[in-house]
Amino acid sequence: MKVLIADDDAATLRLLGNYLKSWGYDVVSVSGGVEAWEILQQPDAPRLVILDWMMPDLNGIDICRRVRQMEGGNLIHIIILTAREAKEDVITGFEAGANDFITKRFHKDELRSRVKVGERVVELQTALAGRVAELEEAMSHIKRLQGSLPICMHCHKIRTDREVWQRLEEYISEHTEAMLSHSLCPECFQKYYPEYSDEEEGEHSEEE
Repeated sequence: MKVLIADDDAATLRLLGNYLKSWGYDVVSVSGGVEAWEILQQPDAPRLVILDWMMPDLNGIDICRRVRQMEGGNLIHIIILTAREAKEDVITGFEAGANDFITKRFHKDELRSRVKVGERVVELQTALAGRVAELEEAMSHIKRLQGSLPICMHCHKIRTDREVWQRLEEYISEHTEAMLSHSLCPECFQKYYPEYSDEEEGEHSEEE
């Protein structure tokens, strides 16, 4: 998993990067909030982020607020790195959209545990987002089937959204989970197999 870390303190940035790399993460390190914000706006932005609260150009709390206003921004897990421990500061951070906090006097094992939690949250959110997309696609198919479908009055082919005429059974197979099997209605049986139809009627007469 790719992790973005942003801190204007070179020593802290290097320490965090070394830890994360040793645990198998793909690390993107930047020394300022503006750089972090630019990366987070990219389509392939990291989903797990560690931000220093105090940075001179754009601080971690401001980045949190911007991320939560983005489309899909709620899918990014943000950990704030700070020396602040006052209850008011923690509340401010959570209200801005932070998911977790790590103090700058962090222990290596604590950092790893919090990052692992963030990784699990991101994985669950990704799986959930995928499931929601599948359900939305299924609902789209249902809505199309509930609408008006142009059908040929002679051959009974369906005109699709792509303006292509498709056999009715093919269309149903593609847009539903229904399993189709061939059969023969009484009218068609009499029309296309009259000889067998006469025999069947004779058998019924004899039985009567």
